[in-house]
Parts: sequence; structure tokens; C-alpha cells
Amino acid sequence: MKKIFSALLVAVCICMAMPTQAQINFGVKGGLNLSKASFSKADFKKDNFTGFFIGPMAEFKIPVVGLGLDGALLFSQRGIEVEGTKIKQNGLDIPINLKYNIGLGSLLGVYLAAGPDFYFDFEKNKQVWDADDYRIRTDKKRTEVGINLGAGVKLVNHLQVGFNYNIPLGDSAKLIDSDAESASYKTKTWQVSIAYLF
Repeated sequence: MKKIFSALLVAVCICMAMPTQAQINFGVKGGLNLSKASFSKADFKKDNFTGFFIGPMAEFKIPVVGLGLDGALLFSQRGIEVEGTKIKQNGLDIPINLKYNIGLGSLLGVYLAAGPDFYFDFEKNKQVWDADDYRIRTDKKRTEVGINLGAGVKLVNHLQVGFNYNIPLGDSAKLIDSDAESASYKTKTWQVSIAYLF
């Protein structure tokens, strides 16, 4: 929790230190999550999981140097599919990205982005699933911290289309099967987003 608080404090200090020519825009962001688990051992049969995210966002820009900072409060659905059973994570996703903007004209631009991501799971910590008489129990982390890497395009100064890859810094959960064997996993997520800034 101290690490999360420290990262948010640093982000606030960066925003306060921005010069007066900085611009702030608010908007709405949404898109698709494509998640896949990376297991500590390969005994579980896994597949991709598709979810969604949506919520408000804000973007700070310094037009002179092309740097900016954006953040969002997103309801986000992640998860994995293991042994034919979908294990969902519904929670609050808070990405904070440093952006470098490259203008290609008055109506088009591209950007590169990177920064921390904080995910808070709304679901209970432990649940049980049965799939074809194969019992799987999960022990999920309620809080996850990850790193975002992304890029995208800006159209007519209001619309943004982006691609993002989220890499968790720690394990997302642990699975325990009927034979009491366990394996931890990380939920790595590709994101495709569309944002509209007012």
C-alpha cells in the first residue's frame, strides 16, 4: 500500500510542477482487454480471455516539448480461461502514463506511452469452480501493480486510438486443483482502446 501511495504522490507532484502553458483535457476511454495467464508451471490448460474496460480519463499536455501525462479510472474486466473454465477479475484499473506526442500535422499525431498501472479487484479473495468434475480453487490478489507500454494515434485533436501491453510486477493469483497441486500465474493483458477528449 505504501508503494501505491508513493507512486500516486509522485504523479500529483509532476502535475503540480507543470508550467502554466500546460493544457488539461477530460474525456472518456473504453476498449477491449485480451488477457492470457503465464503460469509458474505448465500443468494447467489455458486459453485467452476477452474482457472490456470503460471510464473517465484526463490528459495533461505541454505543447512546446510534446510531453504529457494521462490517467484514468476504469471499470475493467480481466481474467483467464483455464481447463475450460473462465475465471473473471472485475475491478478498478488506474493507469498513469507519461506520454511523448509527435505531431504529424494539425489533424494527426502519434504518441508513445509508459507508466505504472494499479488494479483493485472487486471479487472475493477465494472462490471455487467446477469444470467437468475438475475442481479449481483460486487465491486472487486484491491489488496488483503493473507496467504499461503503449502507442497510438491522435485524430482531429479529440479522438485517440491506442494499443497497450500490461505486465504485472507480481503474481495475479494462485490456482489449487482437486489434487491439492498449486501454480501461481500472472495475467498479462493486451489492450485496444478508443478515447474521446472534450
